[in-house]
Formats: sequence, structure tokens, C-alpha cells
Amino acid sequence: MILWLWLCWGFSTSAGQPDSELMARYLEEKLMADYSIMEQVARRVPRQAKFLQRLETRPRMSEFTVRSTIISRYAFTTVSCTMVNSGSEAREGVFEMQIPAAAFISNFTMSIGNKTYYGEVTGKEKKHSSDDKARHKKPPTPTDGRENGYETFKASVFIPRKMQARFLLHYEELLQRRLGKYEYTVSIRPQQLVGRLRVEVNILENSGIVSLEVPPLRNSKHKGNGKVEGDVSSPPSTVVGHTKTLAKVTFNPSVVEQTRIARNGILGDFIIRYDVNRELSVGDVQILNGYFVHYFAPTDLPPLPKNVVFVLDSSASMVGTKLKQTKEALFTILQDLRPEDHFNIIGFSNRIKVWQQDRLVPVTPNNIRDAKKYIHNMSPTGGTNINGALQTGAKLLNDYIAQNDIDARSVSLIIFLTDGRPTVGETQSSKILSNTKDAIRDKFCLFTIGIGNDVDHKLLERMALENCGMTRHFQEDDDAASHLKGFYDEIGTPLLSDIRVDYPEDNVEEVTQNFFPNYFNGSEIIIAGKLINHTSDSLHVEVTASNSKKYILLKTDVAIDLPSRNDIRGVPGLEDGKGDKNYIERAWSYLTIKELLNSRLKTDDNQEKDYLMEKAKSMALTYNFVTPFTVLKMREAGLHSEPPQEEFISPSTDGIGEKLQSLQGHKAPPGIRRQQDKQRIKISKTSADGDPHFVIDFPSSKFSVCFNIDGEPGDILRLVSDHKESGVTVNGQLIGAPAPPNGHKKHRTYFSTITILSNKPERSYLEITPRRVILDDGERLLLSCDRSAVVRSSSLEVSISANANVTVTIGDTISFVILIHHYKKPAPYQRNHLGFYISNSKGLSSDSHGLLGR
Repeated sequence: MILWLWLCWGFSTSAGQPDSELMARYLEEKLMADYSIMEQVARRVPRQAKFLQRLETRPRMSEFTVRSTIISRYAFTTVSCTMVNSGSEAREGVFEMQIPAAAFISNFTMSIGNKTYYGEVTGKEKKHSSDDKARHKKPPTPTDGRENGYETFKASVFIPRKMQARFLLHYEELLQRRLGKYEYTVSIRPQQLVGRLRVEVNILENSGIVSLEVPPLRNSKHKGNGKVEGDVSSPPSTVVGHTKTLAKVTFNPSVVEQTRIARNGILGDFIIRYDVNRELSVGDVQILNGYFVHYFAPTDLPPLPKNVVFVLDSSASMVGTKLKQTKEALFTILQDLRPEDHFNIIGFSNRIKVWQQDRLVPVTPNNIRDAKKYIHNMSPTGGTNINGALQTGAKLLNDYIAQNDIDARSVSLIIFLTDGRPTVGETQSSKILSNTKDAIRDKFCLFTIGIGNDVDHKLLERMALENCGMTRHFQEDDDAASHLKGFYDEIGTPLLSDIRVDYPEDNVEEVTQNFFPNYFNGSEIIIAGKLINHTSDSLHVEVTASNSKKYILLKTDVAIDLPSRNDIRGVPGLEDGKGDKNYIERAWSYLTIKELLNSRLKTDDNQEKDYLMEKAKSMALTYNFVTPFTVLKMREAGLHSEPPQEEFISPSTDGIGEKLQSLQGHKAPPGIRRQQDKQRIKISKTSADGDPHFVIDFPSSKFSVCFNIDGEPGDILRLVSDHKESGVTVNGQLIGAPAPPNGHKKHRTYFSTITILSNKPERSYLEITPRRVILDDGERLLLSCDRSAVVRSSSLEVSISANANVTVTIGDTISFVILIHHYKKPAPYQRNHLGFYISNSKGLSSDSHGLLGR
């Protein structure tokens, strides 16, 4: 038997299905029945259907099923396909499946007649001689071509007469967050109508699932774009159900419904988009059996200002649709620039034209208008001087940064777009790469965009990787303008810069990338690693970053439960029959292999290349992943082997709360929270706490004054007022509660809110409650009180010790401590409230007043 198996890029269309709804209804009626081969031979077929079947020479697909489980962004997908050859002679059956280029194939099995073949992942062998190549089939490894981020897995076999073939493909991927959503995509392109077609996707996110949507099927034109025009309703026969943490989505179209979508069986991409609950904290840290994964994607942050240079190809090859759609996208992008941004535009062919010489201009209505005119007048001509254009753009941005007093925390970047390969000036890729890296010098990031089939994908990808950027490739089609705009939207709103995530060195090892130059709105930072200190009860996490004029430090201790509490393999529906399916471990291995591949792509050192290749290959073999350094070889199973059975991971609600650990940082058990933060705080007796009880300390006289104030709920008390000298004002708002029994008061009052206003040297406003802290210094920042955090600006520092206290330091000479009082089981007369203490009053003037300021 001849057996071919390979991975290739792009996909070839096949002959169309008989164009008749009669055939569709017949197939639906016929194929939904039990698919025993002998029954197919014996069953009588209507005469007109027999005539239509004679027109079809290939085996008929009786079943196409995709089942997937997504556990905390990590997706396991199984594709099952059955083909029947009801003809009188052997026929070739071709199984094709488009999968995301970022996914790793982890298994493939098939049975043809009474023989079973299984895939074995092995290391890729060195190149054979020409004679060897002639004798060997093409190995199942990816080639260099890609179609908008998808590759095509293809298996071709000859199916004996009156028999069937079954294919089972498994692949895994870690979903990336873009534009505020995770997008899971399944390609449904069986290229013929299918009797039983079903897609089932189960999602488990303990953080909570939000914004779940299933847009209409997307055809190949719209691949790679985050949003599609006219996203109105889900595909027919789609059923969506979900609770707070679990979701199940099914798509099960009948043959008639398939015919109405596409009679050739190329239905398109079935898409699921969703997000999870999140807030400004250290993020979502999950731990399982010695491995951890850390998701960090804060929200409610003000955007950082940008310094951006657009470098646009205007060579002769851009003529027509490509240049037209580039202009359309740039018109929209310019309109989206913010007032605090600065920008410039460079057009290049064999000549390089800079819109505004030697400077970046601010975003004003006049500058935007003039920039649009410049882009409108760009005309395609000449060759492609990629090296010269990048050198010019890098020099322009470097000079602007060096010569201007720009915001230290602004984000600088180059967005480079081309449709071709270098033809003018320096044309050697290695020289262009080294020249670009030398020019940028790690001072800003380079983002590259390729349009059409003539671009040098490797060059653009490596330029972006070496200069902390990203790359995208789009086909030349009617939707290219929205592709470009969608990519800009991903990087157009930087929220944080210089993000570093740290864990104790004696607790973890083999941690993936933990420093990131920028965090863009709608994206997500993911770090994974191994735990080595198995005696520790917690994992300490610290995140440091810069946001506009503020420095942010977030920290927490994440509880490490016993392995039995984290292991989800015992949950019904989660067994795979092959042992360990630790999704966190596999997410770690996935990220590690991806980083090794990227590191190998970036280096020019052959010895380092070989080391990185061997390390990636070893890990890929351990986890059974098909990568550029491993191949999938088919072996025939024994004579008495069972046909391939579908192995699938499906989440169950039974006991999931106990089996799956998904901690947000504050859920550490009693005793783990760091008490030393409380102990470090030094406070004076001068305070207002309780119901409320005021104490004013006079250290030089060695006595204190105590008094109470019987206020009403809602009253605002002025605690400190020194706005003329130090610029500081502190107020406290009261909340009421019933009086305790047998007491002399009619009700009790507590401080529910403390507000601090500082007008010097810059205005800052703080609002503190037992649940949250709001900092507004022209840019609003929301912090939760149940997570430790530190925020610093030029004149103010706010430090939160989770569920314990908030320390506010103004200019190093004034400090206030706000104690947080929480009651687990409050009595009727108790309320969660705040206590206000003056820790350092050196910066307050002698003229300060208020209940405590005096």
C-alpha cells in the first residue's frame, strides 16, 4: 500500500461537489445512519443519486469531527475524519486540515481497512545525498511558506474498494490575547459535503469567562484579522452555553445547512472569541505538580505617549491595490493618534523621502491633515531600498530622542511595511539585519509588515525579533486595509514599559522570558517555569513596571497547595489514557520551545545555533511535538492492534473547584501572608480610628489628648488641612452602624473613605476605601486593597500591604498610614472601615489645622 504523509503550506482546492440540493438531502438521509461498510454496499440508492455519485470519483467523507478543550488558554484539539470508498477499485483519499502556524502537532493516527498506522515523532535527520532523496518520501515537517499564519497538514492514502479510512490528528496551542480577546479558530474545509460534521469546544477558565462570542464563519480572505465586518450572528446550528467558569460551544450543521453555506464543502473558519476577568494585580498565577504559569494583563491604565515613525514601501511593485489599501489604513491610523504622540512618515523606493526632515511632529489637526496629503500623493516607482529606509528611520528616531526632552517613559517605535525583497542598495539579508540592529541599539522596537507573496518572510521576522517587535504577513486582497489597521490597534496603545516579573531564585528554575520592553492594551504577558523548592508553602511574585509618570511594584504570595488538590487528571472526562496531561507543564514546554526557536533564528553563531537546535529538539521529543527539528514518521501497528480511538480532554464541573487551582494572588491560606510588611510600619499615636476615637500625641510634652466626635453617617470630617504650605488636605467620610446593645449611643460611625489631596509640586488625588485605592494625578489608576502593590511618581508613593494597610508618602517628609479593618463575620454594629494614622509630619507646617493637623 502506498502511504504519503506530509505537512505543507497553503492548500489546493479540489473538484466541486455536485451542485444539487437533492444530492445534499440524499446524503444527509444516507450518511447520518450507522456507517458500516457492508451496509453501505447493500443499501439501495435512489437512481438520480447513483448518477450523481458516479460523477464523484474520490472517496466520500462520512464524518468530520473537531473536539477541543481549552484549559486556562491552553488548547488541546482533536480532529477525526472518516472516508469511505464505495467504488469498485482502490481510490486515493486525501485528508487536509489547516491548523494555526503557532500550534504544535502532538499525534496522528490512521486506519485503512484492517491496518492501523501511528505517528512517531523523531528527530529530523541530516540531509541525505541525492540518491537517498530519490528513495525517501517527503518527511512530515513544515516548509517555509505560510498562508496568513496557517499551515496545512495533509495525509494521502489509497483506500481499498468497499473499505474506509479513519484519520485522527491532535495538535496543541497556547492562545494569544489580541485586541482584548482570545481567539480560537477551527478550519472547516473538508472540500465536500459531510454526513456527520460536528465541532465541539469546551472552555475552562477559573478566572471567569467574559465576552464570549461566536461570529459568522470566516473565509480565507479575512484570515488574520481580529474583527470582521458585519459580525452579527453565529453560524447556523451553533449552540453556546456557559456558566461563570465553563463554556461549551457546538456547531453541528446538517448536509442541507452545509450546502447553503458552501456547496464545495469549504465552509470557512469557525471562530470563538472570549476574555477572562482580570484587574490590576500581579495577574493570574496557576500552579500544578511542580510547574507554574503566570498570566499578566492589567487593565484600567492610562496609555503611554508614543514616538512613532512609519516607513512605507512606495516601490513600483506596490502599484494598484496594495498601495491603495496601505493609504486607506494609514488615513485611519493617523486619525487614531493621541494628542500626546509624535510621529513622522518615510516613503521609500530606490529613493528615500522623509515627510518632515530631522524631527517628529506633535499630533495636531494641521499636522494630521498635511500627513494625509503626503500619503495621498505617494506614487509607486523604482526599486526597494529596505536597508536605506530603515537606517533613515532609525537615525530620525534616535536623533529625536537624543535632542529633545521627551517623556522618559514614552514608547518609541518604527512601523515598517513592504511588499518585496531588497533590490536597491544593500541587498544581503545578513548585512541588513546587522545594520538595523546597530542603528536601533535596543533603544526602541521595530514592527514589520509584509504584504503579498514576494516578501522575504524570514528577513522581516528576524528584524522584528531582534528589535523587540512583532511581524505580520497579509495577502493582497480586498481586506488588507483592515488587516493593517488591526495590527496597528494591537500596538497602538502601550500601557506599561520595562515590565519585569521576578520570583525567588531558590524557588524556581527554567523560567521563560520575564522581561518585556512594552505591554500593549489588549495583549497579555505569559511566563512559565518549574518549582524546585518543594517544601515551600508559597511562591512570591513581584511585578515591576513603568506607567506614564509612575513606577509600579505589584507583589504577592501565591499558595502552593498539595499536588492532589491541583491535579485535574482525576476529574471525570479529563483522562487521556496516556498518563500525564499536565496542561501547565505543557504550556511551559510550549513557551520554552518557542523561545528556543526564536533565539536560534536571532543568532549568527553556528555553535549556539546547534546548541539551541538540540535543546529544542530534545524538549520536542519529550513532549511529542512536531517542530522544525522533529518529524512525524508513520509506523504500521501490529496485526492485532485496535483501530485508532479518539482521545480527548473535556472539562467536567464535578469537583473542579477542588481539583483546579487558579489563584489571583490574594487567596493564600492563613499564615502565608507576609506579616513583616505590617511590622516595618512606624506610626505615631496621632490617629483617628474606631468609632472614631481621636488621639493627638505631643512627644515633647510626653502626653496625648484623646477625644471622640459623634458624627452622622455621611459626614465628612477634615482631618488635616495644610493646603497653603505643603499643599496637603486629608478628609474622612463616615459610615453608620447600629449601636451595640445596652450602649449609650444611638448609633456607631466609622471611616469608610479617606481622601488625600496633594497640590505640590503636582496635583495628586487619592481615594481610599477598605476595598480599593484610586490614584488620580491626571491619569486615573485603580488598585485593589487585597493585593500588595507599590506605585511611585516624582513626588508621591502609595504602598499597599494586602488586606492590611495603605501607606502614603508625600515628598519624603509627610507619611500617612491607613489601616484596613475587615470583619470575617461582622456583628450588626460592625462595619469594614479605615483607621488614619500620621507616621511622619515633618513636612506639615505649623499653620496646619484640622482635627489632627492642629
